[in-house]
Amino acid sequence: MAKEKMEVKIKKLMKETQKIRNIGICAHIDHGKTTLSDNLMAGAGLISKDSAGEKLFMDDKTDEKERGITIDAANATMVQKYGDEEYLVNLIDTPGHVDFGGDVTRAMRAVDGAVVVVCAVDGIKPQTETVLRQALRENVKPVLFINKVDRLLNELKLDSSQIESRFLKIFTEVNELIGKMAPEDKKEEWQLDFTNGSVAFGSAYHNWATDVPTIEKTGINFTDIVEYCAQGKEDELALKLPLNDILVNMIVEHLPSPADAQSYRVPDIWDGDIDSVEGQSMINTSADGPLACMITNIANENQMGDICTCRVYSGALKKGDEVYLVGSKRKARIQQTGVFSGSTLINTGFVPAGNIAYVTGVKDSSAGETLCGVENKINEFESIEHISEPVVTVAIEAKKTKDLPKLIEVLRKVSRSDPTVKVNINDATGEQLISGMGELHLEVIVNRIKADDKLDVVTSEPVIVYRESVKSAAGPVEGKSPNKHNRFYIEVEPLDENIFNALNEGVIKEGRIKSKEMAKKFIELGMDKEEARRVWSICNKSMFLNMTRGIQYLDEVKEMILESFEESLNEGPLANEEVMGVKFKLVDAKLHEDAVHRGPSQVPPAIRNAIYGAMMLADPCLEEPIQKVYVSAPVEYIGACNSQIQNRRGMMVGQEIFDDISEMEFEAPVAEMFGFASDVRSATAGKGLFSTQMKGFKQLPQYLQDDIVRQIRQRKGLSDEPFKAEHYLG
Repeated sequence: MAKEKMEVKIKKLMKETQKIRNIGICAHIDHGKTTLSDNLMAGAGLISKDSAGEKLFMDDKTDEKERGITIDAANATMVQKYGDEEYLVNLIDTPGHVDFGGDVTRAMRAVDGAVVVVCAVDGIKPQTETVLRQALRENVKPVLFINKVDRLLNELKLDSSQIESRFLKIFTEVNELIGKMAPEDKKEEWQLDFTNGSVAFGSAYHNWATDVPTIEKTGINFTDIVEYCAQGKEDELALKLPLNDILVNMIVEHLPSPADAQSYRVPDIWDGDIDSVEGQSMINTSADGPLACMITNIANENQMGDICTCRVYSGALKKGDEVYLVGSKRKARIQQTGVFSGSTLINTGFVPAGNIAYVTGVKDSSAGETLCGVENKINEFESIEHISEPVVTVAIEAKKTKDLPKLIEVLRKVSRSDPTVKVNINDATGEQLISGMGELHLEVIVNRIKADDKLDVVTSEPVIVYRESVKSAAGPVEGKSPNKHNRFYIEVEPLDENIFNALNEGVIKEGRIKSKEMAKKFIELGMDKEEARRVWSICNKSMFLNMTRGIQYLDEVKEMILESFEESLNEGPLANEEVMGVKFKLVDAKLHEDAVHRGPSQVPPAIRNAIYGAMMLADPCLEEPIQKVYVSAPVEYIGACNSQIQNRRGMMVGQEIFDDISEMEFEAPVAEMFGFASDVRSATAGKGLFSTQMKGFKQLPQYLQDDIVRQIRQRKGLSDEPFKAEHYLG
């Protein structure tokens, strides 16, 4: 399709919300997402059909080509033919590696439907479950494509009944996951069905696919497909059963348009008044309404600056318009806007509601920022909750002192574009610290700083990020303000397990508690009724409750109390690591009647001291990050694999054997997993494959705690031993 003609069609279709599909392609690593995307691009005329399956058009970065994996989510807008109609498909191809899961989460906020790709040989893998959870948490409807069916036929030589059994197992497991994780009112509606075409299977590499409706329509059944593959006629099969047609049918028929999806997605991601003009404009995907837009991703190009990926929920983005950044509380002017075509930008100058757009000119913004009109300011969209947390840290410094300001600016840019990266400057040591999802995540960031930003930097060996918590209850303890005129009495205890799990699973969202409806959720999860009604804030998977009654002037200092609580959680008293899983209860307070004596220099230190003092009396502990480790190896290597994990303080938690291959599931501390890749390859003579998934945090064994605390404190330039409670409460 000629570029000019395509642009005309895109501009026309982006106004017809019923003919738009915003979709993500997601899967476990190496299951064929980007190869599948190639077929859609070829069907739309963006790449040649001959190169589909091999070009990997969406992996356009140098390091992606070198590593053979998707690192960044990539966007493409295309026109697809469905019957006699044309549809606009806004596609986001997402990474499959666990270290880059943050890109998947952000992409799911932008899309309405997801094509979940599962390898027919490997079946459901850890990241399959994770990406499906990420989609369902964002109210994104899934469909299923079973890929690499050619390998079942050509390599494994399975017969029809064995292949059918494998398909059924994958299909059943995906439906079970949807049943467990989909929104309550969608659990039944979103169940997949072989007979209606919401499940397809084929080979993205060889460009063919089919589904049950197509088999009934064409008469080309599975026996015929087996015969084509056996005779090496997959090119011929691709002409009779083109993958693009099957995918487009599945996308158009079974994934929602923005006009349909926004009616149930917007109330879940925006806590403003749905009955307001702005709320109804989003519900109705109105291009004429006030602007409501969210930045879901940011890429940086040296010549163009920040290129923001935006989902437009209401109104329209227009070149030259001034917009308001709700989170940053400032204005910006749009320089360009349009849609993506892989690494190419199509400048349309205007993008209406229901579309995924790119925007330039919104400088120094962050992923998760809300854009609206200057005259129609709206509530922020809900922040994007990432499933995993940064667990590995490196110190990075510029080799040349004169490059330090540039390095700091680059690190700020990195943290704005990728919220799963945490950047800290250690004032005591002067180190720049980057925390990421894993070794590969940090390696990619550092390599890009060297290559793209032309900075010569050095990094330390990676270290593990721990969390601080408590094992018992303590208090009330008294926190006194520096002038001794204000006193706060705080109790501390471990957070209820059900509440903690609900926070981990995204059932409860963090933030200030404004709605009485939240109390009902807490009570349903087993929390005491009185406490449930008195939650003020949730931060870092910890809670702050106001259990006081009739305290004069408390409302006037509430904001300072909560800000102090939230800031205190960033650096705990044990090792200056983040605090998690703790319940803090304000049980009494004495405040000076004169506001001058209970200002910002008085209240925060009192709250912080009470929190730290109470924690040090409540048997404080370190929590270490734990990974699930999945190893696939011939059965004769089970013992060798088990030994590798046990030597790393890990244990086996599950095992299945298929033919002569053992699928083993282990749990092990992240701190012990450095070098595991080479060790497991050696132990299995190169025949073992493994993948990992973050499980969460678990108490560090007591016998290790003192040493680890000392090491962390020394690294951070602190005294070897943490302060006792008396230091904070004296």
